[in-house]
This record gives sequence, C-alpha cells and structure tokens, in this order.
Amino acid sequence: MYVIIVYDMGVERVTKICQYLRRSMDWVQNSVFEGELTDAEFKRIQHDLKELIEADVDSVRIYRWRTKDQVKIETLGVEKADIGCII
Repeated sequence: MYVIIVYDMGVERVTKICQYLRRSMDWVQNSVFEGELTDAEFKRIQHDLKELIEADVDSVRIYRWRTKDQVKIETLGVEKADIGCII
C-alpha cells in the first residue's frame, strides 16, 4: 500500500520520529514521509508510532491507498526531496 504520514509533535520528539520513519519511508518534507509499505510494515510502524508519541500532545495523520497510482501528488514551489534519484 502507498502511505503518507504527517506529524506535528513536541520538539524533543521530532528527531526521534524522523529517524525512525526514515528507516522505512522517504522523507519528502519537514514532518512528511511517504512510501510503499507491506501490511506488516504498516502495522509495525503504526504500533511503534503509538509507543513513540505522547498521545495527549502529539498528532500523527496517516493517509493510505492501495497503490501510488491512485494518488495524484502535486508540488508547488521547491521540491524538498527528490526521491526519484535515490540509489
């Protein structure tokens, strides 16, 4: 499935969440990750994020589709991360 994760959280947890998500997904903008995940990867990330955040303060939004082909992504202005060139 194709997943976009967007988060807003306390400054002290931002780096930890960013480093965690970079292991499985592409970092496309500050606090925004996207990528293709298996069901197992998605469930693991969802579980781990619940453990890493403070639910009464932090916010994580997860958008998911069957494939990237079902999502139209348009960038206005500067493209923060060119994920097409990653080796």
